[in-house]
Amino acid sequence: MTDYDFDLCTIGAGSGGVRASRIAAGHGARVAVAEDRYLGGTCVNVGCVPKKLLVYASHFSEDFEDAAGFGWSVGERQFDWTRLIANKNEEIGRLNGVYRRLLDDSGVTLFEDTARLVDPHTVAIGDATHTAERILVSTGGWPTVPDIPGREHAVTSNEAFFLDGLPDRIVVVGGGYIAVEFAGIFHGLGADVTQLYRGPLFLRGFDDDVREVLAAEMRKKGIDLRFDSVVERIDRVDDSLLRLSLKDGGVIEAGMVMYATGRSPKTADLGLEAVGVETNDKGAIVVDDEYRTSVENIYAIGDVTDRVNLTPVAIAEGHVLADTLFGNRPRTVGYENIPSCVFSQPNIGTVGLTEAEARERYDDLAIYRSTFRPMKHTLSGRDETTMMKLIVDKASERVVGVHMVGPDAGEIIQGMGVALTCGATKAQFDATIGIHPTAAEEFVTMRTPVATA
Repeated sequence: MTDYDFDLCTIGAGSGGVRASRIAAGHGARVAVAEDRYLGGTCVNVGCVPKKLLVYASHFSEDFEDAAGFGWSVGERQFDWTRLIANKNEEIGRLNGVYRRLLDDSGVTLFEDTARLVDPHTVAIGDATHTAERILVSTGGWPTVPDIPGREHAVTSNEAFFLDGLPDRIVVVGGGYIAVEFAGIFHGLGADVTQLYRGPLFLRGFDDDVREVLAAEMRKKGIDLRFDSVVERIDRVDDSLLRLSLKDGGVIEAGMVMYATGRSPKTADLGLEAVGVETNDKGAIVVDDEYRTSVENIYAIGDVTDRVNLTPVAIAEGHVLADTLFGNRPRTVGYENIPSCVFSQPNIGTVGLTEAEARERYDDLAIYRSTFRPMKHTLSGRDETTMMKLIVDKASERVVGVHMVGPDAGEIIQGMGVALTCGATKAQFDATIGIHPTAAEEFVTMRTPVATA
């Protein structure tokens, strides 16, 4: 016990902050959490969870069409956006309650109000102040929109989950995973979608084969992908129509414009500068390998540090920090071979190095790649391609990268993440008996490299 009100005060009740707080309390610490918006953070409320529910909803348009090839006759179909959003909201409300119970059952004190640092050991929460031996900042990130004329007419992913209705024509601006996911969602739910990206090919940082295959598949579905396109201004024509003026002189009209051009660490108005917490030029909190900021007793985890912005990473960081500070179990998070998925249509699953990254790190590689038509579509007739890729360091024979575009890629790549974490070799992949007939078996049956370097 200390002279402070709490042993740990966490600012932000997202997935990482809640995990850190619960585990710390389980180790006997007196813990408080401050949250001014919603329990569960971005992932639960305006991110991973509702997004995947909308992806499920949007895929039914293709599923209904595909059913005919399997002997089903599907009658008249009609989509109700308001019902989908209402049902989504109900599920998110349930999850908010789950997070509340997790904190309550752990003995964590929850303050549902705005928090701000006063000094290294004091946090102002609402109209009161509380002291803590240690403070954790886990406030996550927030969507950003470029400063162009008419930016106020655009929505972000935050607002997209609560639209009153779905416009017939939608422009999605951006080339990251959020942009491609929402382009697929809106298209699948019946909107005419154009996606604009300022560069020559979207999903920068992903393997080039993945990027190219997904672009081709999205175009097959009817999404209008326009690369090397920059919006100069947005003008409102009337209550239901916006006009986008492009740098190349082009004009696009749509009922809604959604910007998915990046997220920034949510650090404004936290009092960081006043207490000496260092941030970088993007506003992210700078931390060391133990998540400590420039102020010895203040820590930060998750998206607010702008390092690996994935919910499971924030959760792992929170757990490790709590074990280290309060459980006498010092340990670290392994940032190599973090698997991830993009819920584009079709999905992307990836773990390990891209081919470009591997070429920089290793002298001699073997690249295995397979493209094929998913078994389902031999009867549905749909023209969709699955792509799978293995990147192997020939010197050690270790598989150092696994990439997939196709149905259920996220489910399949999780097992690949285990394999890479264990240092699996190509010979061990080859010795593994496949599950037939599945797409996943392709990862253990690729025998001939398509390229070496």
